[in-house]
Amino acid sequence: MVNPSPLSEFAHAALALVGPTASGKTALALSLAKQVPLEIISMDSALVYQGMDIGTAKPSPDELQAVPHHLIDILDPSQSYSAAEFARDATRLIHDIRQRGKLPLLVGGTMLYLKALTEGLDDLPLASADIRADLEAQAASLGWPGMHAELAKVDPVTAARLPPNDSQRISRALEVWRVSGQPLSSFFGATRVAGPDIAVVSLEPTERHWLHLRIEERFEAMLQLGLVEEVRGLRQRGDLHADLPSMRCVGYRQCWEMLDALGDTSPGPNDLHRLRETGMAASRQLAKRQLTWLRSMPTRHVLACDQSNLNTQWQTLLKHLSVV
Repeated sequence: MVNPSPLSEFAHAALALVGPTASGKTALALSLAKQVPLEIISMDSALVYQGMDIGTAKPSPDELQAVPHHLIDILDPSQSYSAAEFARDATRLIHDIRQRGKLPLLVGGTMLYLKALTEGLDDLPLASADIRADLEAQAASLGWPGMHAELAKVDPVTAARLPPNDSQRISRALEVWRVSGQPLSSFFGATRVAGPDIAVVSLEPTERHWLHLRIEERFEAMLQLGLVEEVRGLRQRGDLHADLPSMRCVGYRQCWEMLDALGDTSPGPNDLHRLRETGMAASRQLAKRQLTWLRSMPTRHVLACDQSNLNTQWQTLLKHLSVV
C-alpha cells in the first residue's frame, strides 16, 4: 500500500541514500518507491552525461520510467558540471518535488555533491563559458603545467595545493581570477549559503572483501555489456579528450588509456586483462575515498549493506525517520 503523504511526519527536507560504488543504492531506492510516492534526484557526477550508460551503471529505461528521475542525461560529455551547480539544481528540485507532495530521494555516491548541498559552498563567481574556452585554447598551446605556472603568478596559495596536470581545477581557478580579479583562495571561508536539511542514510559494508567482490562482478558485467565499445564510440566523435571530467570517470579513463595505447589495433586478451586489473583497482580506490567521506559524517544513519537483514534494517530506519 503506497503511503499517500510521505511528508506529513518526515522532519527533513529530503532523504539521501548514499554509499560506495556497488553497495546496492539503486535497488533500495526502487524498493522505497513501491512504498511511498517519491522522485529520485541522482547524486552521481557520471550519470549527468548522455551516451555514457554502461560504465556509469545508469538505471535501465524501465527503471527510469517506473520512477521520476532527475539530473540524469542532462549534459553532453564535452561539458562539465560542478558541485555548486548540483547544489543549486538539487535545492530547486527538492522544493519542486515537495510541492508535488512527494518525497525527494537523493541517490548516489558523489560525496562532494552531498557536501555542497548540505554544508553550502563558498560564494564563488559564476562560470563563464567564453573564458573557459579561452583557457582551453591557451592550454592547448602551453600545456597544463604551463597553465599551472600562470596560476602560481596570480594565486600561489591555490597553485601550491594543485598538481600541475589537474586541468579541471587549474582551469576553474584561472577562470575565477579572470572573472573576478581575485584569487580563488580568497573566497574560501567567506559566508556560505546553508543548504536544505537532509537525512542521510549510508550503505556501508562490515567486510571490505564483500564490496570488492561486488565491484569486480560489476566491472566484469560492464565489459561484457560493451564498455570498451561504448568508449570507442565516444572517442570516434573527435571532440572529446582524456582530460574532460566525463572521461576521467572510473572505467572510462582506463578504457581510454588502453585504446590510446593500442591505436587502431583491437584489444587482445592481455589488454583486456590489464583493463580489468586497472579498472577494478580504480573502482576499489573510489570506494575507499567514498567511505572515508562518509565516515566523516557523524549524523549519518548507517546500514550494513553486506548483511542478509539489510531490508529489515532499511524498513526499521524508514519507520524511525517517519518515512513509512
